Amino acid sequence: MSDLLQNQASNEITELDNLPEHREIVTFMRRSAPLNTSQRQALENYQHLILQYPVGDLRQVFTHPERPLTVEIGFGMGRSLVLMAKENPQRNYIGIEVHVPGIAQCVYEAGMAELENLRVLDADAIQVLKEMPDASIDCLQLYFPDPWQKKRHFKRRFVVHERMALVEQKLRTGGTFHAATDWEPYAEWMLDILDNRPNLKNLAGKGNCYPRPDWRPLTKFEKRGIEAGHRINDFLFEKIN
Repeated sequence: MSDLLQNQASNEITELDNLPEHREIVTFMRRSAPLNTSQRQALENYQHLILQYPVGDLRQVFTHPERPLTVEIGFGMGRSLVLMAKENPQRNYIGIEVHVPGIAQCVYEAGMAELENLRVLDADAIQVLKEMPDASIDCLQLYFPDPWQKKRHFKRRFVVHERMALVEQKLRTGGTFHAATDWEPYAEWMLDILDNRPNLKNLAGKGNCYPRPDWRPLTKFEKRGIEAGHRINDFLFEKIN
């Protein structure tokens, strides 16, 4: 696993949806980036925290599969995900990310904290969700995703009706989808789609953003947005049936 991830770190940007084996439109891009010494060591020392795709039912990778499962898509460098796992030891966490330095940094911090309720995965989140049993996820988190600003790239945005139908299918009744963005056009796009999903209820009331919750740690991208004067928009929706 560590050799595979380290090799990926040196790859060029890859247009995955143009590859013969991956015809579906994806919501991410792989970008090359170097690993520092601690990150390289983390890929070796904490291999047990890194899952190999395909994984099937993510609940079963934990010692206590009966505990609520939170899945975060695109966790960046993973610091906020690690903090949440530390603060909620009775909940299991899966982080899905394709940025190898982020995976390495996340498992480094999780390993140093001796966390047993967190695992990470380098994979296409859509494919992972498709393999999960229905009604198996308690919370799905999407914090500061790529807004794909150009119109021709809107198809790559995670929050579109087709992908949200999959999210609804995998969330348990009463489970939540929590998204956050500092890009106002994407916030408006998200709200329009989420408010019109048949199986999701806006916990802030239709047409409203959710007040920033204290339990969501500040992320690197959020901090950048605040420094740039951007408004932070949270959306919290409950699966109702």
